[in-house]
Amino acid sequence: MPDEPPPEVPLDFAREWVEFADPADPDHRVRADLTWLTSAWTCIYGRGCAGVVEGRPDDGCCSHGAFFTDEDDLARVTAAVGLLTDDDWQLAPVGRASWTEEDSSEDAEAGVRSLRTRTVDGACVFLNRPGHPGGTGCALHGMALRTGVHPLTTKPDVCWQLPVRREQEHVERPDGTTVLVTSIGEFDRRGWGPGGHDLHWWCTGAPAAHVSPEPLVETYAAELIALLGEVAYAELRRLTELRLDQGMVAPHPASPRPVSVQLHRRRPG
Repeated sequence: MPDEPPPEVPLDFAREWVEFADPADPDHRVRADLTWLTSAWTCIYGRGCAGVVEGRPDDGCCSHGAFFTDEDDLARVTAAVGLLTDDDWQLAPVGRASWTEEDSSEDAEAGVRSLRTRTVDGACVFLNRPGHPGGTGCALHGMALRTGVHPLTTKPDVCWQLPVRREQEHVERPDGTTVLVTSIGEFDRRGWGPGGHDLHWWCTGAPAAHVSPEPLVETYAAELIALLGEVAYAELRRLTELRLDQGMVAPHPASPRPVSVQLHRRRPG
């Protein structure tokens, strides 16, 4: 009988959101889930991660191939694949010949969005299995660390953005003007669609993964800057500092209580 996965909190609970204008773009507004961004979540791959498929904890969230956002995403990952050595990549002998595949489902999207990283023996072709001399885990992630670049420059968009979910929508206001609204929040089980409820385990709502001494807005600074831009991120961070100073009304229920995370202030010198 396999071990039960770590418990998760219910999906629905009170959240605090902030909405503000991007100081760098008057036609762009940002909505951010402060409950999520002030949480103590951190990736615990290899440190208690139970995986999304039962019996495969070493896969983490890499049991299924990663879909590509657009042509730029595919081109960036293609360039990164060309930099992988055989020491970086356990499945290089099979992956170099073909590392993408078409989605064959009925609701598959067209074009590049129908492509995903190939799965081999039940997991992504870039996942190094236990026992690999270069280490277990994503070969693209490991290569980034080895070469001194951030993994967001080598991995598919969906991989480096997790567990943050970005949604963008052009909204027409009552006065007829239109703004782009970017929402930043938690990629919980529902982010995967109906199948998300069937995952063996998902980390964002699990107290076992809320063990960081710093909030997500700090530990995911590089990813948030890539998603929002430096100026908008700076404003988000300023507002997050203010909220933490005042005390959260709706802290994440999976994080320690009282919330123990600390944010290193970036005040002007």
